[in-house]
Amino acid sequence: MSPGDSWTAGDAYEAYMGRWSRPLAGAFVRWLAAPPAGHWLDVGCGTGALTAAIVESGEPDSVVACDPSAPFIAHARRLADGRASFVNIGAEALPGRPGGFDAVVSGLVLNFLRRPEQALGAMRARLRPGGLLGAYVWDYAEGMEPLVRFWEAAVALDPAAASADERHRFPLCNLERLAALFRDTGLEQVRAEPLDLEVALADFHDYWGPFLGGTGPAPSYVASLDPLQRERLRDRLRQQLGEGPLRLRARALAVRGLAP
Repeated sequence: MSPGDSWTAGDAYEAYMGRWSRPLAGAFVRWLAAPPAGHWLDVGCGTGALTAAIVESGEPDSVVACDPSAPFIAHARRLADGRASFVNIGAEALPGRPGGFDAVVSGLVLNFLRRPEQALGAMRARLRPGGLLGAYVWDYAEGMEPLVRFWEAAVALDPAAASADERHRFPLCNLERLAALFRDTGLEQVRAEPLDLEVALADFHDYWGPFLGGTGPAPSYVASLDPLQRERLRDRLRQQLGEGPLRLRARALAVRGLAP
């Protein structure tokens, strides 16, 4: 992950990204269509959106969820379901299971890893033969409207902000590249598709407020601005989006494959 990104406040991240990531996690679990009664590993579980979706609609026997951020794990542990357990650890030392997991998944994580191919290799190694590996990332280039609008306004006021814009930072967020990464990891029957959703926000404050939480790339950028710069950015976004209510589109790119 970039040293400029802050991942230290579970509640702040949930307010910032949860309204998109939670419905997306549910859509991904339905798209993945894993067999019921499986044992799952959720890599980079964050505040628990994907773990909760697995418990709610994946019919698992168990879910082991891990993340390197202790505050995120603390937030995720609020999920009151005996089938889910949480481990404060990163992709470099994933937990295992005798015989392997039936499904290993990762949501909104691969693009933040310095060596995603190495992490995917570790995830595949935790699968049983024939097990399912799945992941998804935001389509930062075109489909994540809340962030596209934010960075367009930020770069218009501060061209240096382009270096923090996820559209430029994460070339992996592309269907063809994701599918190639899964095939290169030795997975079979690889399939990659977009997942679309729309979120309704009450007003502009509902959109802008979570950018002040300091957790995640865009909020980290906002936290780096002085008060006048933040005010100018807020006013430019309000002028572009209006006072609300707002409906914003979000697209993710999902990929899945089977272990031989």
